[in-house]
Amino acid sequence: MADLRIDSRMKVKTLKANFKKAFGATLRVYTTPACKAKADDEATLGSLMAGAKGGEATFGSNLRVGNFEKKITEMYGIGVQVANPADTKLSDNDITLAAAGKE
Repeated sequence: MADLRIDSRMKVKTLKANFKKAFGATLRVYTTPACKAKADDEATLGSLMAGAKGGEATFGSNLRVGNFEKKITEMYGIGVQVANPADTKLSDNDITLAAAGKE
């Protein structure tokens, strides 16, 4: 079972690559919780946080997609969406991160 470790110093491109490696699914990262503007790959999570608490977190593959997206927004003040491996459609919020990598 794969785990994903995140901290505020991590760059967006590193987060996306580590997410793909851990779960097989694609992670879309946005500058706000409303998911309107995509985040720059060179930005750090800390630079995108607007007063959020940040810090370190570890996520397991049995976590549901919706819960993962909610926890990232709560911790880092940014929006993320989990998509299938080909990045053609968003994953259902009720499946696990591991299942999202197999869509």
